[in-house]
Amino acid sequence: MKILIINPNSDEEMTEQIQKTAERVFDEHEIVCRPTPGAPQFIETYEDHINCAPGMVQLLKENEDKFDAFIIACHCDPHLDVMKEITEKPVVGIGEASMKIASMLGHSFSVISATKHSIPNKEALIRKYHLEGVVASVRAPPDDMSGTDEEKYLKTARRAIEEDMAEVIVLGCAGMAGLDKRLQEKLGVPVLDGVVCALIIATGLVKYGVSQSKIRRYNPDSS
Repeated sequence: MKILIINPNSDEEMTEQIQKTAERVFDEHEIVCRPTPGAPQFIETYEDHINCAPGMVQLLKENEDKFDAFIIACHCDPHLDVMKEITEKPVVGIGEASMKIASMLGHSFSVISATKHSIPNKEALIRKYHLEGVVASVRAPPDDMSGTDEEKYLKTARRAIEEDMAEVIVLGCAGMAGLDKRLQEKLGVPVLDGVVCALIIATGLVKYGVSQSKIRRYNPDSS
């Protein structure tokens, strides 16, 4: 099985990190992660979303006949609907995959975001996916919190568990790839890496022989 992971930004270091995480967990498949040509280095604003769109579409169209499924490796799932529309093959966003799997593993989940700026975006995404009833919170490390990034995410996740009653933690950025098991060991609850969750779903869809329905919403020719 061949899976293409599209990193919507142009950051080579993050792309390599995502690639390593994917290969470590799914070494039986051929997985390729590529940055998006012409995209910003990071996806933070809605303007960033727009600027990465042409390159994302280009990557999918140029590789549609070479891969069995596609993954969008940004937790805000930029242009996921567009990507589902332009291909018959499965397309999975790491935000949708991780949060829906989280809803199956506990009474409620919390998303740990890298920055406060992205919290409203993730809350809007939760509403889009009809997960309001199972989300405990969306949190980001406060500005005055000390420590390394990993230590900040750990402290923030612990607060979500203790104060918000979260039973599952979702890592809300592809740049957090590789932190899941280390945090899970310290927190004692499931901690989900969106890239891994998306690969679980994408490979399962390919094996099952199903993809997004083309009868109406994702069929550009429907009337």
